[in-house]
Amino acid sequence: MGARVAIVGGGPVGLAAALFAVRAGMQPVVIEAKDRDGDKACGEGLMPGVMPLLHELGLDPPGHDLLGVSYRQGTQQVDHLFPGAPGRGVRRTTLVEAMRAEADRLGVERIWARVEGLTQDAAGVQLQCAWGDAVYADYVLACDGLHSTIARELGVAQQRSGRMRRYGLRQHFYCAPWSSMIEVHYAGDAEIYITPVSSDTVGVAVLGPKGINLEQTIARVPELHTRLTGAAQASSLRGAGPFNYRVRRAQVGRVLLVGDAAGYVDAITGEGLRVGFAQAQEAIAAVRSGQPSSYPKRWRAVTREFRVLTRGLVVVASSPLRGSIVPLARRAPRLFGSIVNHLAR
Repeated sequence: MGARVAIVGGGPVGLAAALFAVRAGMQPVVIEAKDRDGDKACGEGLMPGVMPLLHELGLDPPGHDLLGVSYRQGTQQVDHLFPGAPGRGVRRTTLVEAMRAEADRLGVERIWARVEGLTQDAAGVQLQCAWGDAVYADYVLACDGLHSTIARELGVAQQRSGRMRRYGLRQHFYCAPWSSMIEVHYAGDAEIYITPVSSDTVGVAVLGPKGINLEQTIARVPELHTRLTGAAQASSLRGAGPFNYRVRRAQVGRVLLVGDAAGYVDAITGEGLRVGFAQAQEAIAAVRSGQPSSYPKRWRAVTREFRVLTRGLVVVASSPLRGSIVPLARRAPRLFGSIVNHLAR
């Protein structure tokens, strides 16, 4: 039998890690804090590069095709179509449901418990759960998201401060999509992301400083305000943040930090799941090789471009150049297209 791998966190990245583990001949057990629908504030736009990974895992969740990205600022607009296959707007709850079903089909053990502590030695890891029992594993993958409990228990979490501390809100509205593009509207000190997720529903996500208000931000963009006025809410309002969280190390002994738990810059690029799935693959490869210490190098390789690009975009969006982003993109369409293509891969 293969190694027993405890995966803390049952979101898309944790479930992907479990599915990759099964395919690698391991014995995964997924530990999730709450028996819920897996929803959280996120953009829900799966870039084209995510789709082959989902198909590799036997998944094809329903949603709405995404043909490209449209950046808008005042009266100016710049569009870029993805060069190959489309992406897909998929509600997070739909994605999690599909991944749970596949995990159940493959016989993946899933436990509903809150992990409160851990100890490890050369032989394995013991996770202490809130109900008083313990879970034993050869390795642990911490996929418990932003502000990870496991990272905090390991003493490697760092909360950064400063002007780059941003927050997110997300809500769905029953409204037929008016476009097959992901729309990004610059509205004052915030960005609004419009993602079609079905034939009758759009997701609206807002990124900005602490205290941002969804309705007030939408009202800054008359076109959006007109389209969404009177539209029934299709989900409750959810929030996330602060972003810009980092860890000192992505691996401590037999514990590997994966996805947002391994550090997060910002949601501005919308490619979190692509990078998270790639990290899950590399974490499983490191564990399968019996060399968990190889994971930090693997992690840096699959996240470097994402981290550099995201930090650069956040710096520009937080600077006096913010008001010139779309006009500059219009003047340099090749550069803008290159950035979008990198995000889409």
